[in-house]
Amino acid sequence: MFRLWAKTIKNNRIIKDIVVENDSREMSRTKKVFDAIDKICYDFDLSKPIWLDNNIEEFKKMDKTRFYDGNFIDSIDFDYLEIYVIEEDY
Repeated sequence: MFRLWAKTIKNNRIIKDIVVENDSREMSRTKKVFDAIDKICYDFDLSKPIWLDNNIEEFKKMDKTRFYDGNFIDSIDFDYLEIYVIEEDY
């Protein structure tokens, strides 16, 4: 089971959060992450964030990254969106 936790943070408080699960064995890890982000953005009514080099490196190292205002085309009403892999099948 692959599970990714996403939360929007404003003033050091969680505004919204969601856990997205995917138990598909056919999908790669990358596809699972992008599929989860699609679901998160739909539920939170957000545009998809742009992955910058620092996001990619941070996610590779720690399975976690933050998307700030500069990662979104539209303006956001929170400080950042954080995603974190909480469970992963190997």
